[in-house]
Amino acid sequence: MTVDNTIAGPPPGTTRGLPIDWDLARRTAGRLVGQGPDASRDEAIELVHRLRADAAVAERHVREVTGLGEGLPLLPADVVDRKDWSAAAIDGMATLTAGATIPEVPAIARAVTSRTAGLQIGGLVAYLGGRVLGQYDPFGGPDGNGRLLLVAPNVHAARTALDVPAADFGLWVCLHEATHRLQFTAVPWLRDHFAGEVAKLLSLADAQRGLTVEKLPELIKALREAKGDSLAVVEALQGPEQRAVLDRLLAVTTLLEGHADHVMDAVGPEVVPAVATIRARFTQRRRGGGLVDRLLRALLGVEAKVRQYAVGKAFTDHVVLAAGMAGFNRVWESPETLPTRAELLDPGAWLRRVLDLR
Repeated sequence: MTVDNTIAGPPPGTTRGLPIDWDLARRTAGRLVGQGPDASRDEAIELVHRLRADAAVAERHVREVTGLGEGLPLLPADVVDRKDWSAAAIDGMATLTAGATIPEVPAIARAVTSRTAGLQIGGLVAYLGGRVLGQYDPFGGPDGNGRLLLVAPNVHAARTALDVPAADFGLWVCLHEATHRLQFTAVPWLRDHFAGEVAKLLSLADAQRGLTVEKLPELIKALREAKGDSLAVVEALQGPEQRAVLDRLLAVTTLLEGHADHVMDAVGPEVVPAVATIRARFTQRRRGGGLVDRLLRALLGVEAKVRQYAVGKAFTDHVVLAAGMAGFNRVWESPETLPTRAELLDPGAWLRRVLDLR
């Protein structure tokens, strides 16, 4: 499957891409995101060099654990500050959402909407920019073919807060992001499949926006029952077709995150001596934060993402134990072998469907 937004134009009465002023989003994020903790020049230089080296070491270990990436070049990582990460994240979002097809609106209305959305996106990215340790963006980079980013000030701040060895923590973070890079570079169809599903979701979301008023009672009920789960509110606003696309996207992102967490731990104490301590303290950190921080995390869907790690890792652990890594790697054969959301909670069902293991 190939997503190509340049060959054919959008259908009559529609336009490509979301009404978001991406330049305004980038400027807003740059103004709002902080610089991070103070560090001496020598500390900063040492951290940058270490993270670059850790990224290369980490990918070698990930290849050994997963069996992915044989014959692929070993690519470098970019060590950045918060502002550079924010700009890169917004560029990646613009590329990822470029395939969405939405109804045309008057130029004035689109301009107003795009500015408002640009400010909102910039604020959201600025908030995340103070927390993200690293990211593999399969749609980033100068050629749009992917970029691995490590956010040095955030790695430094998190390592200090967790009080764990600097050498171990940097390598541990790199293991997660190197796994994500191999997921997309070693599985040829995954990038376009993911982009295509995002485009479908966004296009359907815009087409069904008029249903919001009709679903107001359902929305109010969801708000009462959500208890901080913004995903429940999102699902309450969807029609069946849109919900099916979201289910597929949530399933694949849950798998990607859980697989990366599994690999981080599977590498083991021989490579990362403090892995057990880091895992325990980092898991607690994911759940922590003050009241305002927790509220923002819930509104932005971060809490839902935290649950993804646990569900995806439990699925990966179960399948690898039952069928080995070679059996687990059947998930990468095609979109049809990816687990469904239901199968993520019932790994045995995936084993029966794909591997015929009873």
